[in-house]
Amino acid sequence: MRYAYALTGAILLGGTAASLTMQNPATAQVAQNEPGAIQAQAPKAGAPMSFADMVAKLQPAVVNISTTQRVTVQQQANPFAGTPFGELFGGMGGGGQGGAPVTREGQSLGSGFLISADGYVVTNNHVIAPAARGATVESITVTLQDRKEYKAKLIGRDPTSDLAVLKITSPTALPFVKLGDSTRARVGDWIVAIGQPFGLGGTVTAGIVSAVHRSTGNGPFDSFIQTDAAINQGNSGGPMFNLNGDVIGINSQIYSQSGGNIGIGFAIPATEAKPIIDTLIKGQSVQRGYLGVGIQPVSDDIAAALGLPKNQGEIIGRVEPAGPGAKAGLRAGDVVTAINGKKVSPDQTLSYLVANAAPGSAIKLDVIRDGRPQTLTATVATRPAEDQIAALGGGGDDDGLPDDNGTGEVAPTASLGVTVQPLTPQIARSVGVDSTVQGVVVVATDPSSDAGQKLRRGDVISAVNSQPVRTAADVARVVAAAKTAGRPAVLLNVTRQRTAGVFIPVKIK
Repeated sequence: MRYAYALTGAILLGGTAASLTMQNPATAQVAQNEPGAIQAQAPKAGAPMSFADMVAKLQPAVVNISTTQRVTVQQQANPFAGTPFGELFGGMGGGGQGGAPVTREGQSLGSGFLISADGYVVTNNHVIAPAARGATVESITVTLQDRKEYKAKLIGRDPTSDLAVLKITSPTALPFVKLGDSTRARVGDWIVAIGQPFGLGGTVTAGIVSAVHRSTGNGPFDSFIQTDAAINQGNSGGPMFNLNGDVIGINSQIYSQSGGNIGIGFAIPATEAKPIIDTLIKGQSVQRGYLGVGIQPVSDDIAAALGLPKNQGEIIGRVEPAGPGAKAGLRAGDVVTAINGKKVSPDQTLSYLVANAAPGSAIKLDVIRDGRPQTLTATVATRPAEDQIAALGGGGDDDGLPDDNGTGEVAPTASLGVTVQPLTPQIARSVGVDSTVQGVVVVATDPSSDAGQKLRRGDVISAVNSQPVRTAADVARVVAAAKTAGRPAVLLNVTRQRTAGVFIPVKIK
């Protein structure tokens, strides 16, 4: 079970609230749950007093999935090698840096469900993936409710969406369930989850849809259905049903600090999963749209620095040279607010919208640049493998910056609390940034300033509020202009080693 640790906190609100209105009674707005405002005070016609009949029909299509794996691990070096005690502790491995590698067995457990009578099974990718570095999956076993076991063949997997399709062969037709329309799921709807938590066989839990379009921060394409039904380790890959018996989600993650259920579980929406499943069954790889840009959310501080409304769009931090975004005219510092008329928001991120655009298609980008709206058109490319994308971003810690021996320029605005000096090719090499980067390098920061909490020695500032800076005087000029305009912060475009295009809002002192 994957954990949505990106949800870092929860706030519990209690008590009552009262409001006074001076409106005309005929036009006064009433509470959403005012008596009489909600027609259905009792379960709708057809809603069960018990889920038993529905579960009896559905449970035979839900399966247990287990894997056997081989894990190669490096033995600990024998600290007694070469001494009279070496033979006594020979099992610890030889001398040197480490002992000989050994191979051990491993297992994993999860859930899944049949989607066809001829044996296609849907589950999560992480249920059947190698559990550790150096591990290989030797076999996959699918166990039905009647305890019949089948060896399964992996048909296809998509780590990005965390989906996988297996195939088993049976002499008889198998029970199966259909994928439903998850777009019709509403917060408050009843749902039923069936799975194999902790290897306990078929287990049924019920709850409601707690939220839709929920992002957990574990990936750029997060858009989950959240539920309070008990979802635990081993429920991964199992189905989430609505009261019509349709699969509206594939249980995938939980938020937990203990490993057990606390009432926050997440399922991949069935409507988004279906085209991926169909593609995998055909033996094809999943194609996603790609713009070739690095992005980050527009936080409250960034919005204040740019003079933009809150919760509006995402900011472009880096543009890949010759990529689709660069060809469309996107620049670092642009704020993209909509794709093809669909607003960019925390529930519908820029990555999510672009990924769902067909490679080769044209998309319209609504952009704010230097406070003015613009419209750009981009032709979407095919998203590369995740490891290739990660290589573009780079990363690492800064070191090797020459000491400030009084030669650094101090920005005459104590307003930022940074000491900077022009970036030279020699300094660029020492701090690990590309030779094409231009700007000023941070030599020191005032620990009591906001910059002292966000910047570090070796950071390269290329622009302030989208204005290129090459000297400390450039920084001072832009900061002074922002201060005159009444802005509480400025937005710095920072390169940290190979990680370019990070926007950091820094408060003006």
